[in-house]
Amino acid sequence: MALQLAEVVANLREELLEAMRAGEGQPLRFELGTVELELTVAVEKEAKPGAKVKFWVLELGTEARLASTNTQKLKIRLEPVDPAGEGRRPMISGESLPDER
Repeated sequence: MALQLAEVVANLREELLEAMRAGEGQPLRFELGTVELELTVAVEKEAKPGAKVKFWVLELGTEARLASTNTQKLKIRLEPVDPAGEGRRPMISGESLPDER
């Protein structure tokens, strides 16, 4: 089974949001830094005009079954941004306190 890269990033976003909600009101807070993903992807492009390239993220063990498909290792660095945090990194728990970094 494979997922589109956009689905993987959307699922990661949801997991991080859930971690932030679960940490609300907790006395220990974590600043969310750089998120790095290393994925094995299959690259696919349809042979028709205007076709886009698609990246399919493979599950463990899938790579061997797709030996005839072009697979690549892909490393992605994501820098999370809290749109309400004035350029600060999001916190994995509730609202920021005054003078908190």
